[in-house]
Formats: sequence, structure tokens, C-alpha cells
Amino acid sequence: MSRVYLDYNATAPLRPEARDAMVAAMDVVGNPSSVHGEGRAAKAIVERARAQVAGAVGCKPQEVIFTSGATEAAGVLRSAQPHGAVMVDDTAHDALWAHFDLTHVESGANVLAMGLANSETGVITDPGTKGAEGWPYGAYHATSLLLDVTQAIGRVPFSFAWSGADLAVCSAHKLGGPKGVGALIVRQGLEIEALARGGGQEMGRRSGTENVIGIAGFGAAAEAAMRDLADGTWRQVEKLRNILESSIEESAKETIFVGKSERRLPNTSCFAAPGWKGETQVMQMDLAGFAISAGSACSSGKVRESRVLRAMGFDEEVARSAIRVSLGPETTEDEIYRFAEIWLKQLDKHRARAA
Repeated sequence: MSRVYLDYNATAPLRPEARDAMVAAMDVVGNPSSVHGEGRAAKAIVERARAQVAGAVGCKPQEVIFTSGATEAAGVLRSAQPHGAVMVDDTAHDALWAHFDLTHVESGANVLAMGLANSETGVITDPGTKGAEGWPYGAYHATSLLLDVTQAIGRVPFSFAWSGADLAVCSAHKLGGPKGVGALIVRQGLEIEALARGGGQEMGRRSGTENVIGIAGFGAAAEAAMRDLADGTWRQVEKLRNILESSIEESAKETIFVGKSERRLPNTSCFAAPGWKGETQVMQMDLAGFAISAGSACSSGKVRESRVLRAMGFDEEVARSAIRVSLGPETTEDEIYRFAEIWLKQLDKHRARAA
């Protein structure tokens, strides 16, 4: 029986539109910085993609700075440190969190950095509305807000323009584009230090010859993702996610579904059977033909206790037992029922061994 991919939050399959755009870009020989015809042709590909990404993010094209991914884009936070504290939400992705000490202070900070939609739980966080004192987060206020919108773009409605954020980061491969390309969104008029110095590409914010092929795929994927969102594709995915959770809950009522009562991404289910290690579940389901994960995939292949769940108040046993199932537009109802059936059989075997 063919394998079933249920790890879209780690990376989504490459969209046909992205593949076609990349193949076409391979035949364009010019450097986007060259002024001759070949260079202008390459530049046109980059600028078309910039407009496509801007359309998906809800910003102006000139606010899009292409990078190698959201992790590189988040490096903009380093330039804020000499000028004031950076507070990173303790449930944020490692791309934001790992390089900075968590700061829980009420004032004097420069930037608040947080994920709009959590990659492990799918929970969507409202950063609040900026007031006279800055961006609120509990008792904390910051003068600027950086949003990691990597998991949200193309799956839930979002507009950088109306979000009020000053900065945002995202990656192409989460929405069906190629790996190794992403963007930093910088509100027009905001001055930042360059991510990389050199030839002055990307409006002086990120030097280095542009990854024309990857950028072309990013743009095409972003445009296709917005069509899916408008067509209601993710509402259908949400129905499948709910079928999955109902099927499991019906037979295993002790299962803990993280964030089920909160607003979540339509494709994401994070749940735990306390005492059954997440890494064991991942391996057993992999052998059964299902690709899932135990938290974020961006930890160099390591499976570990979920920092996010611990930050949310769950105990160590739950944090070690949680898995993430993330669906996509290609997921079928039959696959969901098959997954639930096999997972429940594996749970029964675990209970028998533990008895």
C-alpha cells in the first residue's frame, strides 16, 4: 500500500505550478543585477515573484526581501539587540527563539517576536493591538512586532498591511514552494541593518546574487496557495482533521488534543496518549506507511520533549508523548480513517505491553 504523507507543517510537497516556474527559470541565463537583456529577463522573474509573494502576504512588493528562508530572515532580530531587549514568545519556533534569552520584563524592550500560528500545535496567537505603549503581550510592551507567518500564509486569511506588524518572516516550502528560499517582510519606511553586506541586492537589505530559480518557485507557489485559500480548499482539510480527532477520541477518550478549544490552523492536530513516547509513535507509524512528526522538524532530526507544550503548561509526560499530524489538500478521507485505525491498534499494543 502506498505511503501517506501527513507532515505538511514540516514541508509541503512541491506544487506543479512551482515546478513549472522553476524549470522555466532554469533557461534564463542572466544575472538579475546585469543591465543587458538577459539580466533584465532574470530580474523580471524575481520581480514577478516579489509581487506574487506580496499578494499572498498582504504587503507591498517593495516590502518583500528574498532570503534563504525564515531562519535567515529572523536574523534581523540580531540588529535590534544592541539597541534594546528582544522578547521572543516562549512557544515560538526555534528560528526565532533559540538565539535569544527569553525576556520577561514590562518595559524597555525594542522588539517582540512571535509566531502567528504555532508549527507544533497549530494554535493561532493574537498579538493584540498596538497601543500608546507599544505591542502588548501580557504585561509586556514592545515598540515593534515581528511575526513568523510561515505556517499561516495560504492556510488562513492574513494581511501584513492590516496586522500592524513591523516585520514578518516566511518560507516557501511550507506552502508548496522549494526549500531554501523565503522572505523577510519589512514595513515601508522602517530602517534595518542589512542581513548580508556586499553587492547591495534586495534593496541593500540582503546582498548576494538572487536565487532566481528558487524565487520563481516561491512566487508561483504563493499565488497557487492563495487560490486554494479562496476556493475553500482548507475548509475541506479542516473537516478531515476533525474526522481524525473524532475517530481517535471515540475509542481513546484519554487522548489529549492540544488547543482543540482554541483557534487553530485547519490542518493541524497535536495530540498525546500519556505514557506512549512520541518518538515511538513516529517510528511505528512510519513502519505502517504514515509520515508524521513529534513536534517541529527543524531540530536536526532529533526527537525530544516538546518545549512548546511545556511552555503551554503541560507536564513532562504529555510533552514526551505528543505527536503532530498535519494534513494537506492532497489528503483523503480514506487515508484519515486508515491512520486512525492503525494508530488505535498501535495504542492497544502499547497498553498491552505496559500492563
